[in-house]
This record gives sequence, C-alpha cells and structure tokens, in this order.
Amino acid sequence: MSMRYFLLTALCCLGLFFSLQAPARSVETAIKVPETWTVVEAVRFAIANSPDSSIARQRITAAQAAVKQANSAFYPQVDLSASYGQTTNPMYSFGNILNQRTFDQNIDFNDPGRTDNLNMAATLSYRLYNGGHDEAGLRAAKSNENASQAELDAVHLQLGFEVVRMFCAIIQSEENLQARLSATKAINASLKVAGARYEAGDLLKADLLNLEVYQSRTDENLIQARHALKLAKRGFLNLLGLEDGPLDFDTACDVQQQLPQNPSYDNRPELKNLDSVIEAADAVVRQTYSGYYPTADLFAGYQVDKGYELDGAGNSWMAGLKVNYNLFNGHRTSAAIAQAKARLAEARGQKRKLSLAINFEVVQARLALEQAEQRLAVTKKMVEQAAESGRLSRARFKEGVILSSDLIDVENRLTDAMVRKTMAQASRRIAIADLRRAGGLQQFQGPEDTVRTSDNNLRTANK
Repeated sequence: MSMRYFLLTALCCLGLFFSLQAPARSVETAIKVPETWTVVEAVRFAIANSPDSSIARQRITAAQAAVKQANSAFYPQVDLSASYGQTTNPMYSFGNILNQRTFDQNIDFNDPGRTDNLNMAATLSYRLYNGGHDEAGLRAAKSNENASQAELDAVHLQLGFEVVRMFCAIIQSEENLQARLSATKAINASLKVAGARYEAGDLLKADLLNLEVYQSRTDENLIQARHALKLAKRGFLNLLGLEDGPLDFDTACDVQQQLPQNPSYDNRPELKNLDSVIEAADAVVRQTYSGYYPTADLFAGYQVDKGYELDGAGNSWMAGLKVNYNLFNGHRTSAAIAQAKARLAEARGQKRKLSLAINFEVVQARLALEQAEQRLAVTKKMVEQAAESGRLSRARFKEGVILSSDLIDVENRLTDAMVRKTMAQASRRIAIADLRRAGGLQQFQGPEDTVRTSDNNLRTANK
C-alpha cells in the first residue's frame, strides 16, 4: 500500500506541474465587416484582417517566445524525477542496499538477492558563468523581436498604400464608366438626329453607317469599363483578405491625405528592421566568442530511496561546483566567429543597399506627384475645351454643316479627354499615398493627417 501511495503521489505532482506549464488557448475574435466601405475603414480593416498582417503578427509572437527562451538561461533549472524498479544484478542490488541503509555483514556480495527501489529525486542547477553567451543570446533575441515589430510596421505601411491605390482604382473605374456612359448617351442622341436626317434625305447612308459603327464601339467600351470596375472591386476584397463581402463604396466624402512636409526615408520601418537585424548579428558575434571562455555551474540534489523487499529507506543529498574549459575543439569556435562576422557585414551591406533604394523611392514619389499635378491641370483644360467643341459640333451636325466622321472625331476626343482627366486624378491621389509610404508615414493616423472635403461628389473634389 505504501508503494502505491508514493507512486500515485509522484504522478499527481508531475501531472499538476505539467498542467500549470500548459499554455492557455487564445480566443480569436471575428472582425466586423462594414456594410459600406470608406477608404479609412478599408485601410484599418486590411491592417487587422489581411493575411500579411496575420503572418507578421505570428512572427512577433514567435520572436517574443524566443526572448523568453533566451531569458530562461538566467534562472535556475529544477528537475523532479521518480522511478521504481526491481533487480537481481549484484551491482545494482548492492547499490539499492546501501541507498536504503540496510547493509549488514551477512550479505553475499556475489548474490545479494532480489531488491527493489523507489527513487524520488529533486535536482537544482545554475550556470554561474559561460563567457557572456547567455547575455549575448538574450540581446540577439530582443533585437529579433524588434525586427519582427518593424516588419509588421512595414507590412502595415505597404498595406495602407495598396488599399488606397486599389480604392483609387475603383474610383477611376467608376469615373471611366461614367465617361463611357456619357459617350454612349451622346452618340445615341446624335444617331437619332442622323436617322431623322437620313429619312429626310439630308444624310448619306455611309454617314449613318459610320455613326452606327461608332455606337457599337462605344457599347464595347462600356462593356469593358463595367468589367474593369467589377474586377477592381473583387481585387479590393482579395487585398483585404475577404473571399466575399459588400461591394458598396462610400465616395460621397473624399478623404485626401495631407502632403508630407520634407518626407525622409529615415522613418521607414524597413530600415529599423535592418538596424535590429544588425544588432542581433552583432550579438551573435559576441555570443560566438564565448567559446573561448570557461563555464562554471552550481548544482545541488536531494533524493529519497525506499525499498519494499528489504523494507529499507534512506535520504541523501549532493552539492558542488563544476568548472569546464575546452582546450581544443577543432577550430569550431574560430569558424563560428568568422561566419557570424560575415553575416554582420552582410546585414550592414543590405542596409546600405536598402537606404539607397528607399531614397530613390522618395525622389521617384516626389517626381510622380509633380507629374500628376501637371497632368491634372492640363487634362482639366482639355476636358473643358473638348466639351465645348462637342457641344458646338453636335449643333453643327444637327444643322448639316459637318459630316458624321467629323462628329465621331470630336466625340472620341471628348471621351479621351475625360478618361485622361480621370487617370490624372487617380494618379495624383496615388502619388500622394506613395509619397507618404516612401516617407514612412501611415496613410491615416489621425485628424491631423487627413483633410475631409465637403463635396458631395468625389469626382469634383479636385476641380
């Protein structure tokens, strides 16, 4: 009965210990999908729900766990063990007899008989010194955690820009569709006039056919514009990590980002990520040098031995200090140092390369914004001129002054001007968003970073 009691007690203690060490399950909460999308809500939703954000957050969790693992080296290690066995082996049986304090002069050393032993032990060990290996490992782990956080910031930065760019693409597709609808409406009206003139004998059959062919072309362009709008909306959902969802977009209130003042690439999280990578690589170099230093460990243990065959019991303890120094390991330490230094130099070279690339991105974004603003000014004037020319040409065609081919050319120029203006407006919005991204700024951080226009129609926001 006593043996069962000891075994059950040991198993219960171990089970309770492992249950306390088991991590708690995390409960993920669902993210609410808005019924109508605005660009600000879309950016926030993408940051919270996108697979890229989820992957980056899991990397942060893994890096935090690595920090805990590295930090565990600074705590003492405690082990508990329990075992029970029987043997007729003379050496083990004699050891059981000594541990249980049942030795007498009548024992036959060659055949001590069958013995059993219930052993329960607790051991404690603590590393006093290992040449700075653990300190460097902890510093590397913390640097890797900072690198993971900077990686998440970089993902959010890129996601914000991509969402704004996709939102602008949807607006551009809608405006392009409106331009195609206007062209279709205009040619349909002109075709009615041409039909009336043809019935009155005032228009040639060839001119009427030219207008009908142009009508078919505008219908084809209208079909393509509708398809492009549907495709842009589906791509928008995919960017937000949604297989399906609402496709209603609130464009009644435009949100324009403020132009960043003197944007610089110093705030880019990609550079902060590489700074942390360099710090981690430098810590690894220091860690490899610990191979040239000795290690010192403190240890202590206490054990209980209980036998039922001989009805003996005994307790014992042991404590001491262990020092170890490796005289030669086949140049493994020097090779590890050389490898760590090479990786540190590589990380520094990557930072220099990235700095040059990001600086070019900032310059490129500035030039793109200048170009977009110039294009927008030109296309606004182009639309005004083409609209007036179209109005006059339709009136002249109604009076029979110009041919249908001339009217088709005018309508083509008007549609082209409207489409170009739409592209210039979208390019300007995208250029501003790209300049914020290049300068390391989130698209929407607070009221000071956004300007809400009061226009009811998004398409007149830049007029």
